[in-house]
Amino acid sequence: MRTPRLLAVVFALMSCAATAQEAPEQAMSAKSAFQRYPDAPSVTRHSVEINGQTINYEATADTLTLVDDEGEPRAKLFYMAYRKIDGGMDSARFPKATERSITFSFNGGPGSSSVWLHLGIFGPRRVQYADEAGNPGAPPYTVIPNAHSLLDKSDFVFIDPVSTGYSRAEEGTSEKHFHGLESDLDAVADFIRLYLTREKRWSSPKIIAGESYGTTRAAGLMQRLHSRHGIATTGVLLVSPVLEFQTIRFGDGNDLPFPMFLPSYAATAHYHNALPDKWQSRPVADAIAEARRFALDEYLPALLKGAALPAAERNRVRLTLSELTGIDPQYLEDAGLRLTQPRFSKELLRHRNQIVGRLDARFIGIDADHVGERYSYDASYEAIRSNYTEALNAYIREELQYESDLPYEILTSVWPWDYGSAGRDRYVSVADRLRDAMHRQPHTRVYIAMGHHDLATPFFAAETTLNRMKLDPSYRDRIDLAYYPAGHMMYVHQPSLEKMKADLDAFYDSLP
Repeated sequence: MRTPRLLAVVFALMSCAATAQEAPEQAMSAKSAFQRYPDAPSVTRHSVEINGQTINYEATADTLTLVDDEGEPRAKLFYMAYRKIDGGMDSARFPKATERSITFSFNGGPGSSSVWLHLGIFGPRRVQYADEAGNPGAPPYTVIPNAHSLLDKSDFVFIDPVSTGYSRAEEGTSEKHFHGLESDLDAVADFIRLYLTREKRWSSPKIIAGESYGTTRAAGLMQRLHSRHGIATTGVLLVSPVLEFQTIRFGDGNDLPFPMFLPSYAATAHYHNALPDKWQSRPVADAIAEARRFALDEYLPALLKGAALPAAERNRVRLTLSELTGIDPQYLEDAGLRLTQPRFSKELLRHRNQIVGRLDARFIGIDADHVGERYSYDASYEAIRSNYTEALNAYIREELQYESDLPYEILTSVWPWDYGSAGRDRYVSVADRLRDAMHRQPHTRVYIAMGHHDLATPFFAAETTLNRMKLDPSYRDRIDLAYYPAGHMMYVHQPSLEKMKADLDAFYDSLP
């Protein structure tokens, strides 16, 4: 009786031991099935029609590994690059490096991938919208050939900083090491140096393009590339710039943003037919011009006077502010004449039970809480979030044939972001770095794109920063200012996209 039972126990123990032995192997197999990065870069060839010309190009999706001083891996930076081919699709020839510029592009956040500029305007494919305004329509979302691409003017490399896109810190290195103004500049500068070396592009004219916080990065990068690596930039593209954070950060003791946002408020209210007839019946340019004048001549001085502001002057300022924003005078009085962007976006169309977007105030949404002080979501971001995310993920796998099981981080949190000495005990500013780099590199030209309905980085803030950054007057003609009747990502608006392409064609043609 005992022998069968003993055998059963022994057999059970052997089975458990075998199972325990197989478990690690199964776990390893499951782990290996998750593909972080392919073994080799994905290189494909395509064509696109731009300005009536067929551009054949080679697309590369890959990573570059950054190393420390001892040669140990620190991070993998993912990129997508496009290089024009001379001749047919089977040609092995590329234009000479000296005759073909290369543009390094990224977005902002911080924490954003490079998808917006990539699939918005610069790349050979762009996201398809349902109408000219940039509304996404119903899914599924995809890309279409981009006849407004800049690939006819330059080769492009789209860089995803660490923690964005497919870029990740290597094992043993904390991603937080890269989450700061200076460390981010070092990483992107190292990427550019390494890319130029491996692709033999040191003799190409070099251009940097950034959007939003990407313009903060671009200004610092222009200086860092030159001072650390001896790399000169021929041109810098700043799309929806923020160079001086004091101009956009609402907070106690900082009255500067209130007048900086005023012209954008006026443009937005005019777009939504929310201004009194005095301004609504006139071109929007008139309302913007008056808002600029009033902001500096009367509004900012009134805010600085504070309690010393005479009652009659306060009333005049309040009424004019109401005329230029479409906001009720009593609301402005209750707000102490200080209208923050969240309050404006919530209040402007409250009577219609609507909110206006932050990134692009042309877009509207509906809030569940109609009596609240702030909106619960940015209607303009929701209008682009899914179509860019789905389109990118489909495009990278189906057309560029790049395979990774990592989530492509379109926009992720990298907070706390360390601003270092640039933000220690003060508002962050890189305007001085842009000025310094321009003074040291006298051939560099700068293009600045601004949207009238951008309530994230308002155009008037950029204008005043440029006017105050102590750039030598003889260098001002090296800056091209371009305005568009849209928002932060002005290229989602078809007329703005067309104008932007023409403006950028002229800018690239002006480069030495």
